[in-house]
Amino acid sequence: MLSNQEVAEELLGKFGDQVFDFEEPYGLLTVSTTREEIIPVISFLQEHKHYQVIFLTDLTGIHYPDVPGKEFMVVYHLHSLVHNFRIRIKVSLSGADLHIPTLTPLFAAANWMERETYDFFGIIFDGHPNLIRILNIEEMDYFPMRKEHALEDATRNDKTDALFGR
Repeated sequence: MLSNQEVAEELLGKFGDQVFDFEEPYGLLTVSTTREEIIPVISFLQEHKHYQVIFLTDLTGIHYPDVPGKEFMVVYHLHSLVHNFRIRIKVSLSGADLHIPTLTPLFAAANWMERETYDFFGIIFDGHPNLIRILNIEEMDYFPMRKEHALEDATRNDKTDALFGR
């Protein structure tokens, strides 16, 4: 059985200060890395004879508009089916440079997940074989999951706050 401590120490030994911000929220090993190291880190976990982290559970984006230089984050959830071990890997990106390498050569499932993340956040996955919108129309000129718009129209007067629990 794999432990968070064992995998964290192995990652630190292999990648040094290129892996950082180790956490264990709810027992899930969480680590951050850079866009330059995301492919080597995930390849290492995937190809490791003992760890066998061979399943990409999820890949998504997050928008933090109030964090200068780290406005966006790509989050990867991976799973070793053999050991029932899960790991979360995060990469922060500047809003001025939303590029990160694609994972499609490592995981075929990354294809649709990266398209969805591009569609909703505008994060560009360099090397992706077909990076086009997957759920929204191609003519859409914005990315709906970005926190750039008000949640409600403040000028509306057809809503009674009491009916909405406010």
